[in-house]
Amino acid sequence: MTSPVPSVFETTRPGSADYLTRFAVSDAGRDYKARMLDALDLRAGLAVLDAGCGPGADLPALAEAVAPGGTVIGVDRDQEMLDAAAARTAAGPGVELRRADVHALPLDDASVDRARTDRVLQWVDAPARALTEFHRVLRPGGRLVMAEPDWDTLVVDHPDPALSRAYTRHVTERVIRNAAIGRQLARFATEAGFRVPEVIPATQVFRDVRAADRVFGFERTTRRAVAAGDFTEAQAAEWLDHLAHGPFFASATLYVVVAEA
Repeated sequence: MTSPVPSVFETTRPGSADYLTRFAVSDAGRDYKARMLDALDLRAGLAVLDAGCGPGADLPALAEAVAPGGTVIGVDRDQEMLDAAAARTAAGPGVELRRADVHALPLDDASVDRARTDRVLQWVDAPARALTEFHRVLRPGGRLVMAEPDWDTLVVDHPDPALSRAYTRHVTERVIRNAAIGRQLARFATEAGFRVPEVIPATQVFRDVRAADRVFGFERTTRRAVAAGDFTEAQAAEWLDHLAHGPFFASATLYVVVAEA
């Protein structure tokens, strides 16, 4: 399938580290990340876990918030991500990086005061098991702050609503491993032994197709939908043509969930 407007859509998937870094500095990323940082209630001397830290986009702000005397532990299973995080945090003290999986954290019981995880649980094998690990490593009274989208909330305006529904269904059923994780977080946290005092919805609204495409990868995802049989070639062309030329609107809701051990 050929894009009707190659200049509008990204045709090459960005590297994972590049994607995460640029999303962190986007308007949508800065908004909910600021809410997460506020909810963590950080202060000097605390030990903080960033589970699934990726390229370390959030590590400098965390380290600054717990200085002096605090420690930030970034954990990721991808060495390329950890290398990028190491480069980002090389000039600052108080950051440790460890290669590990969130299902088996390399930390002692009750060893951290705060923990965060940001759009990681949508991809893991067993989110509920990861929540149990977070509870294990947090000290009594410690706080966990999580952010995850609920991909069923993805809506894209199109003259044919059936195409929009088919696109979202493709994303939820074939692209994202745990597409409903946003709505499930509070339940999983409660079942893991946490108290959940607050759930903060963060709805991201996009009016510019280029900005939205940098998050959603419309053409790449549509190609996958055609290959999966969820769109015909004609439907895909109609879908992308309107996204590129018509008035654009899309939104999705991410949930910031605050949990206390």
